[in-house]
Amino acid sequence: MDVPPEPSTRRVFVALAPPDEAKDELARVLQPSYARYPQLRWNRIEDWHITLAFLGELPSTAVPLLRSVLAGRAASHPALHLGLRGGGAFDGRLLWSGIDGDLAGLHLLAADVRELVRSCGIEFTERPLRPHLTLARSRRDDPLSVPEAAAGLAGFVGRPWRAERLHLVGSNISRGPGPIRYRDIEAWRFGAAVGAPGGDGAPAEP
Repeated sequence: MDVPPEPSTRRVFVALAPPDEAKDELARVLQPSYARYPQLRWNRIEDWHITLAFLGELPSTAVPLLRSVLAGRAASHPALHLGLRGGGAFDGRLLWSGIDGDLAGLHLLAADVRELVRSCGIEFTERPLRPHLTLARSRRDDPLSVPEAAAGLAGFVGRPWRAERLHLVGSNISRGPGPIRYRDIEAWRFGAAVGAPGGDGAPAEP
């Protein structure tokens, strides 16, 4: 079987991901909204993530540099205790769930990650950190669905969980109408020595 060629560029970001139990808990709360607002472009549950640094489209040659520095940072950082809480809307069109817990630690980790990326000579547009999970997007002619779905999440408080891995993620760069798909390039366990079992990540792509 032929292996597809390595793309010359990748759209890349660094993120945390809730564990399956936390995602399943939120998905159960969202069931009424899934049924009531089928016209929304709902993100796949497996794609839910908390972006720490969005790096944009990078040459594939930049990925090995990122792997090295991010593995080292994860090895020296403790797991973060977080939770999912409530919901809201950005610009009335993007539905999100908020993040609770050690937000100070989350902001410090994001600042460290961004500094490490810059130390690799990688330029990116730095956006203020607004920790959240993106759940769905509406079309321009639908101004009500996202705010109404967000109101349905107002009282949601998820169980606390530990963010145990730092993820380097690639997304597809298709310009077609289909949804964006995300895939781990590699992930590293927090607090594990580089080279130790479970500490140096497992590449998700050949």
